[in-house]
Amino acid sequence: MIKLATIAKGYQDQLVSQYGHTMQAVHHRALRQIISCHTPQAGAMLYHCDNCGANSTLYPSCGHRHCPACQHQANSDWLDLQRQKLLPVDYYLVTFTLPYQLRHFVWTHQKWAYQAMFEAAKHTLDAFFKRDKRLGDVNGLLAVLHTHSRQLKFHPHLHFVVPAGGVDKKHKCWKKKTGTYLFNANNLAKVFRGKFIEKMCNAHYYLPSNTPTSWVSDCQYAGKGDSALTYLARYLYRGVVSEKNILSLTNGQVTFQYQESNTKEFITITEPATEFLWRVLQHVLPRGFRRTRNYGFLHGNAKRTLHWLQLMLKVVLPPIVISDKKGVCCPHCKTIMTLALMRIGHRIISGQSI
Repeated sequence: MIKLATIAKGYQDQLVSQYGHTMQAVHHRALRQIISCHTPQAGAMLYHCDNCGANSTLYPSCGHRHCPACQHQANSDWLDLQRQKLLPVDYYLVTFTLPYQLRHFVWTHQKWAYQAMFEAAKHTLDAFFKRDKRLGDVNGLLAVLHTHSRQLKFHPHLHFVVPAGGVDKKHKCWKKKTGTYLFNANNLAKVFRGKFIEKMCNAHYYLPSNTPTSWVSDCQYAGKGDSALTYLARYLYRGVVSEKNILSLTNGQVTFQYQESNTKEFITITEPATEFLWRVLQHVLPRGFRRTRNYGFLHGNAKRTLHWLQLMLKVVLPPIVISDKKGVCCPHCKTIMTLALMRIGHRIISGQSI
């Protein structure tokens, strides 16, 4: 397995020389953080063994949300939290995709465009819920932004995990829809297209002349929701590439693999290391932008409504497994060591004050 940091460290100068005119501050920062991960540049932690007197120095992770070498616990914690919100109803994975002709616009206006995508998609689903008499008008939506295709090309799209039920505000009851059909995907695409273009017009942006009139959406049955959550959790905090899929680095050429969606077969791509690095870095989000959103009764301000639904539907919540943080074992006597000092940048912090 080849580490992304190894490629980044060896080819960062060539990357900046080739793509520096396109790279933004967030790309340069992500590159520095990935290279420094688990190195002295990320800091240092000095451990002392009270039993045998040995000392050991460890280097922390960088903590960057696009670094594939860390943030594993963050992914797991997010998945556990979302599982606590599942209801005993059918779920659907609804996807909204922008056409290829709009990708350049999105790339050059990322923060505005991503926010507009969230709002247009959310308002689209709200409209469909209110129109369907078998559903309550207050829904609960979980949205996740993906900017990559399986080949790691720039391909912005939104995934929504949607329970087939909602709260009827007028009668203060829960209404749900059964079966494997929720909404017509083509109709979802038409409404989403109209709402996104309206937002572009209101912001005085122009739609490219070659933009197609037919956009693509998808609405797939997702069982009880757990499988959809597991799928979305993969790339939330570790970037878009898994290091196990980086197969080799030979003579400046990187070979990586991806799984084809239809055949499930793994296909390899070999390209110069600089092109591979940019293929990965182009998916770094604007600083501070949240990739995932909760709406309706799943929003953080609607905890009372969610608890009311869970009581009414007799939900048995899965236990939250809190794993004890493992201490650092002494390499000599195997006793748990004590953190004596920690360095973050130029700051030295005593272990007793941490």
